Formats: sequence, C-alpha cells, structure tokens
Amino acid sequence: MNPQAEARAALWQAALAAQGLALDGPDIAALALRYPLSAMRIRAAAAAVAWAHPPVDDAAALAAALDDEAHARANEALGGVASRVLRRHGWDTLVLPEVTQRQLREVADAIRVREQVYGDWGLARRTGRSAGLAVLFCGASGTGKTMAAAVVSQACGLPLYRVDLAGVVSKYIGETEQNLDRVFRAAARSSAVLLFDEADALMGRRSEVKDAHDRYANLEVAYLLQKLEEHPGVVILASNLPKNLDAAFARRMHYTVEFARPAPPLRERLWRGMLPPALPRADDIDYAYLAERFDVTGGEIQAATLDAAFLAASAGTALSMEHLLHALARRQAQQGHAAGARYSGAARR
Repeated sequence: MNPQAEARAALWQAALAAQGLALDGPDIAALALRYPLSAMRIRAAAAAVAWAHPPVDDAAALAAALDDEAHARANEALGGVASRVLRRHGWDTLVLPEVTQRQLREVADAIRVREQVYGDWGLARRTGRSAGLAVLFCGASGTGKTMAAAVVSQACGLPLYRVDLAGVVSKYIGETEQNLDRVFRAAARSSAVLLFDEADALMGRRSEVKDAHDRYANLEVAYLLQKLEEHPGVVILASNLPKNLDAAFARRMHYTVEFARPAPPLRERLWRGMLPPALPRADDIDYAYLAERFDVTGGEIQAATLDAAFLAASAGTALSMEHLLHALARRQAQQGHAAGARYSGAARR
C-alpha cells in the first residue's frame, strides 16, 4: 500500500479496536485502499457499524457491513452532483469485438493496480502526475460505452457515477468552472469512477479568440484539462464525436477505446441476447435477416425490442417478426430515415 493507504489502515484498526471490533489485515487494507476517508469519517463509520452490528464471530458479515458504511460515507458528497449508475452487467454481457473487449480488460487491470504503480513503485513522483486515470470511450451513440463503463467499474469493485452535463455546463461566465470544481472535489473524497457521458459539450476544440464567448469557452476546456490532470481517481469520458475533441484531451488520456458499430455477426448476437427467456416469442423471428438487413447499434436494437414487446403485449400475442419489423420501421422514421417506411410489415426477401 502507499503511505496514505497505510495511514488509513492504521486509523481503521484503531477505530475498530475502540469499538471492540476486529478485522483481518487484508480486509482492513482493502477498506483503506478503496475508500479515501478522513480520520473523522473512519471513526464515524466504525461507530455506526458497531451500533448496528454488535461484535460477532462472523468476520465476513462485519467486513461487508464496514464496506457498505464506508461506501456510503465516501460517496455521500458525490451523490449531490452526480447520479449512481446501477447496472449489474458482467464481461459476458458485453457484445463487442474481441479487440475492444481486450482493451477494456486492460483498463480494468490498470484501475486495480494504479495505487501500486503510482505509489509503491514511485511513478507518481517520476511523472509528476496524480494517481488518477483518464480514459476516453469514443463511438456512435448506442454502441455500448455506458454499459462498458459499468462493467469496468464493477470488475474493479468501484461504484460508477454519471455527471449530469446539463447541470454542469452553464451559459454564465465562470459557472461551468465552479460546477466542475464541485464535481471533482466530491469525487476526490469518494471511491467512485466518474463518467462524463456525451462529454463533447465540454471537450470541444479550442478556437481562435474572436470575442468574449470564444475566450471563456477556451477557458472551460483548459480548466477541465487541469482537473483531469489533478484528479486522483478514475474518470471515463464518453464521446460520440471524437473528431471534434480538442487534441489536448487525446494527449492526456491514459487509454482510448473505440466502439465501432457492430458488424452483422455481432448484431445477430445482440438480437438473440436482447430477448429474455420469459418473453414469449413466435417461431418466425429470423435473427440472421434482422442482423443483415438493418445496420443498427446495440442501443437501437434494445429500443426496437422494447417497442416490439409493448406491441406484442398490447395485442395479447407472442413477440413476432412482424412486431420487430414494425418497431424498427418506426425507429428509423423517428430518426429521419426515409427508408424506414418501406420496412413496416415488409415480407422477408
């Protein structure tokens, strides 16, 4: 452990002893590494657990109770500026190209060992950087960026909090920087992975200064860059338009993972995996046809499947190919694709 984590471990040990509780060394070390709590919060967490859970011999139950209490106290402030993403997904639920899956596992591994690399191995002193990690997920909407962020954070045992950009970006001078400061200060006191979803609004290219608006827009980009360098935790930036990003962001990313639109074989897996076992379905669903005929993302497949399920439930029938085609046609029409009208009720060819 790094010196800060070792100091927190000693505080945990003393706080638990004061409450008549004892925890194994590895469990204490895990608490200290995962939750950057102050001495006062550590003592309060130990006291709260002791009050709710009298001393027992069940070490696993005690460790779980302490972990829950530490998590609540570490992320209390962050809950006021970001929303928790609760998605119980695992690696097996990600339908992505093998190279993308491999990159995501490398990101998860880096998050797990960053304290060792920066602290124990002294890379923080050599690089002059914080112990944080900045990761860029880029790709079209619906290609799985948010789900991938949830899988990575869950694999590392860390909560994921999504920042509401509507509450951060302001038209008033200086307010965006103040809002960002609140977010990063809260995140620095937590154990969470911070997700800026559709972050293009914050990461646009800096432009030539022609008026006051340009000057302050450039200041907002520079301020976010500074915060990314200083933040000791993990930040994932998701972008739908990577070509519009300021080049300085690319230089500061530890990892960049591209999410391509799924090819037909992956689309077929997505279609098949989207229908839960409890959903009644007709025998006429042609997954291969859907995958070959419609160039859609996983998000669009999810939306169309849900629309089709509502149609089937309303009609009192099993989900059929007709329901899926109708839902796809409506989705395509909503997105302004003229071809969408031809798919409604279309026969397979």
